[in-house]
Amino acid sequence: MALLSATGIATALLATTIAPAHAGKGHAPGPRPTVVLVHGAFADSTSWNGVVKKLKRDGYRVVAAANPLRGLAGDATYIKEVLDGIEGPVVLAGHSYAGAVITNAAREADNVKALVYVAAFIPDKGESAAALTDKFPGSTLGSAVKSVPITLPDGTPGADLTIDPVKFHNQFAADVPRNTTDLMAVTQRPIASAGLEQTSGAPAWKTIPSWALVATEDRNIPERTQIFMAERAKAHTVKVRASHAVSVSHPDKVAQLIEQAARTSR
Repeated sequence: MALLSATGIATALLATTIAPAHAGKGHAPGPRPTVVLVHGAFADSTSWNGVVKKLKRDGYRVVAAANPLRGLAGDATYIKEVLDGIEGPVVLAGHSYAGAVITNAAREADNVKALVYVAAFIPDKGESAAALTDKFPGSTLGSAVKSVPITLPDGTPGADLTIDPVKFHNQFAADVPRNTTDLMAVTQRPIASAGLEQTSGAPAWKTIPSWALVATEDRNIPERTQIFMAERAKAHTVKVRASHAVSVSHPDKVAQLIEQAARTSR
């Protein structure tokens, strides 16, 4: 009798475990997408740290890709190769200049189910980040940037751009504590000027659903420019009172938008 009772209990537990999978609409939801985060200019992958913590706590697999920042075409090709190495669906998020990168990288990436633009460029074909920066008044980035001559891999002359460390806090991350922005200023990654000057190809947001976070206190990409691009892309849009470094100052709000895109794309 004891054996029969144990068997009966085990059977009941198994039935209880299996039952929810057949509840609701009659089928289980698809697998959770992997979230791929791409940083922009004057930053590195650590700018996503707070967002990564929240996403991982909520059960998402996360990849924070190292954006080369050498030129739009090459950067997009590299991120596309990162995407090719990921099995299953992907939510692809980009901050700042990386918005242009993901717009091009996702064009032929069949596993990308949603695009998330975080205080980012959302270019159309033929547009550059530099041109979009100047589309509406408000950016003070030009006066904060320092330029250093470099030789590009193909031997041609170029320039590396960084934000003057003295101006970094006010320009890039005014709502982040200074002890943090002092470190960010030192560890910022320079971008080759070609990255901001090269024009976009056909945009992936025309075929892939998109979400946009507008940082209303952004001194790099004016709020008006962000809204213009988001509306044009028909992106699901939220506004956050934040600096350009919104992923650092408000990681929970950034993660919340990414998770909304992830749930919708399943």
